Amino acid sequence: MKRWQRRLTVVLSLFGLVLTGAAPATAASTTATYTVWNWNVAGNVMHRGSTTDGFVEAAVSSIRHRGADFASFNELCFNQYKAIQEGLVAAGWPEDTGNFSRFAETLAPKAGLCDGRSSFGNALFSKKPLGTSRQYLLPQAVEKTASGELKDAEPRKMLCAPLAAQARMKFCTVHITTSNIVQAGQTDADNVRQLNAVRAVLDGFDTAGETYLVAGDFNAQPHYGRLNGYYAPSADTVNNPNNTGAHRELDDADATYCPGYGEWTADGTPGATPPCGGKAKIDHIFARESRVAGPYSADSLAIATGCTVANPPEGATDPTACSDHRVVVGTVPLLIG
Repeated sequence: MKRWQRRLTVVLSLFGLVLTGAAPATAASTTATYTVWNWNVAGNVMHRGSTTDGFVEAAVSSIRHRGADFASFNELCFNQYKAIQEGLVAAGWPEDTGNFSRFAETLAPKAGLCDGRSSFGNALFSKKPLGTSRQYLLPQAVEKTASGELKDAEPRKMLCAPLAAQARMKFCTVHITTSNIVQAGQTDADNVRQLNAVRAVLDGFDTAGETYLVAGDFNAQPHYGRLNGYYAPSADTVNNPNNTGAHRELDDADATYCPGYGEWTADGTPGATPPCGGKAKIDHIFARESRVAGPYSADSLAIATGCTVANPPEGATDPTACSDHRVVVGTVPLLIG
């Protein structure tokens, strides 16, 4: 049995957890278990829009091998999205080959982006058919130019879609800005404003009686103050204290590696030293604590190698690495309805 599967047996009382405020079961309530898979693939920066350098095959194989019900990608070129879509269809993964994926464009086609081939953004895929998706535009961030002037950064969106047969179950993906600039007239930094906007949408889902999972690159480690409003107080550990939110992150019950924090996901130098050392965890899968119906777990997978990427990260230990992020995969039973 693999380690992430063994961790499915880790009880939620690992930190003395009692799921308080859980949504009451009704005659219409159901419980369903979902496996979520997420990967920031650096589709433009590393792959330059390529669909033939190995990462598409690696992604399709991993989604199938891990038994994913939902899959999402950050930093993906549209032509790569279409190639993954075709690969999953050829592999027999989706139940409805015409209605299982969505794409949110954040940058339109232009020279120097995706090798001039296509637009750029985030994508989600579902084994079961999807309903009508929605894109939530997040507060606009800014960045400094080489001369020190401010300009608009890449727009960011959260992309969400419900299941066609279960409209109260939504899956979302998001990629939060790295900008920590406090713009004129604002009291919070750009990354905080975007995180707060995402949380407001998720709170709205909950108020409407909807269940959701959200996965993506949040560009924040679990112990950062700007994620305190996400993690529930029941997730507090010495590695991730002072939480005030309503969510559990599917790797926060890791009994073997940094409890309350989880396994690292991003290669390279972390923005701040992780509480257990090593590299940073900035890719997350969140579920509403009140909707969690039993033990859950997650794992970050070793970065696939063997890709012929056009632009390996500076100082990369393996120039054939298919991304500078790990895949994050998690499983959780949820109460729906």
